[in-house]
Amino acid sequence: MLFGVLALLILCAFLWNYKGQLKIADITDKYIFITGCDSGFGNLAARTFDKKGFHVIAACLTESGSTALKAETSERLHTVLLDVTDPKNVKRIAQWVKNQVGEKGLWGLINNAGVLGVLAPTDWLTVEDYREPIEVNLLGLIDVTLNMLPLLKKARGRIVNVSSIGGRLAFGGGGYTPSKYGVEGFNDCLRRDMKVFGVHVSCIEPGFFKTELSDPIKATERKLAIWKHLSPDIKEQYGEGYIEKSLDKLQSTTTWVNLDLSLVVECMDHALTSLFPKTRYAAGKDAKTFWIPLSHMPAVLQDFLLLKEKVQLANPKAV
Repeated sequence: MLFGVLALLILCAFLWNYKGQLKIADITDKYIFITGCDSGFGNLAARTFDKKGFHVIAACLTESGSTALKAETSERLHTVLLDVTDPKNVKRIAQWVKNQVGEKGLWGLINNAGVLGVLAPTDWLTVEDYREPIEVNLLGLIDVTLNMLPLLKKARGRIVNVSSIGGRLAFGGGGYTPSKYGVEGFNDCLRRDMKVFGVHVSCIEPGFFKTELSDPIKATERKLAIWKHLSPDIKEQYGEGYIEKSLDKLQSTTTWVNLDLSLVVECMDHALTSLFPKTRYAAGKDAKTFWIPLSHMPAVLQDFLLLKEKVQLANPKAV
């Protein structure tokens, strides 16, 4: 009996793995649109999918990012300048993409553009500190998706939303985590709404990767700029050495940082080319072994583990 159950489990595992390796027949006639291609995941994705033979339309924020990307890719790849927070810009680019893809429609949309914003204790912040990450990471993603949906429905294509482990577990104050929780919610609604049209929607949840977005020095500089304008009461509560201690804590966790950006691009590739794309992809060793499992744990355990890593305040009773 036990042997039979074991054999069945092994067979199921084999079939599941085999199913995940089945690919779509032809990619050379398919168009994909990727946001945030100046650097990081988006840049590597644009170069990777260009080499594979896709017709890549890479959206960059800057002219310099666009120029550098075109210098490294084939003539198949087109770049466009896109600020996802500018609705007129988004509509204009969507119309350009429609003219470009014609009756084939758009096979793939990778919503990758994102910013970190300020990471700081919540009582340091104003509503303005939340605005940029939410406008870029959430509202910009929604606007691009809504404008591209008719083309994706025509092709019965794929949508890949790049979220974060910050969309599963709140690890710091600021607009980044709320924006990624919003992406997760939008992604789930979109996936269910698009299923009837044959459009697959996937979500990628990367852990901590070494990119411009996660630069600890830049994050500390933003935090210092806010510190200078805090009230004397809050400065007394946290203590003058709080930021330096926070940076030391951050740098001591570098063993968690993933250096290989292709781990995320491989998830994008599977979501675009597999006959059976996954609903969610965890990317990075920290996401798979710590953050995602912890997100399923009771809140009391989450709080205990995350608060243990926070810097102790100098005088929290000085209120």
